[in-house]
Amino acid sequence: MGSIEVICGSMFSGKTEELIKRIEKLNNTNLNYKVFKPEIDKRSGESKIQTHNNKSIDAINIKNAGEIINQSNDCDVIAIDEAQFFTEDIVDVCDTLANKGIRVIIAGLDMDYLGKPFGPMPKLMAIAEDVIKVHAVCTETGKPANYSFRKSNNNDTVMLGEKNEYEPLSREAFVSKMKKKKN
Repeated sequence: MGSIEVICGSMFSGKTEELIKRIEKLNNTNLNYKVFKPEIDKRSGESKIQTHNNKSIDAINIKNAGEIINQSNDCDVIAIDEAQFFTEDIVDVCDTLANKGIRVIIAGLDMDYLGKPFGPMPKLMAIAEDVIKVHAVCTETGKPANYSFRKSNNNDTVMLGEKNEYEPLSREAFVSKMKKKKN
């Protein structure tokens, strides 16, 4: 049997960095792997995933999660970045792959900008054999940050952005800033 590993946390917490680290460890093995990312994420270009420190690895751009199944022949490991941008069918795709004996490593934001569970992430965490939550450093308190605070007043659930649009906050700082934003 395969397995599902979920890497989750806020923006700027090192999710993609951890995903790349796990994939790079496979370079010294005979295992075949592929890396996927959602088409919506164009921040690092069409054919790679990239950390905020500019470390990158080649990736396949896909429109929907079902495409992963079609491209997973002869793969021992499948890595998926930005899982929160996929629809709920990513859960069944990961389950199917793991049941076929494939190790699935998937990374994504566990909460949206309102601090609520984001997309398919809660279900992925529920079916995973391993879940790691990584943390950024709060820009206000210096404490571990697990919230992604959106600086703008854009209310779209999905809004791609970087440090000029988001900042990582601790619970204390997030609650305080959200109260101020509502007033």
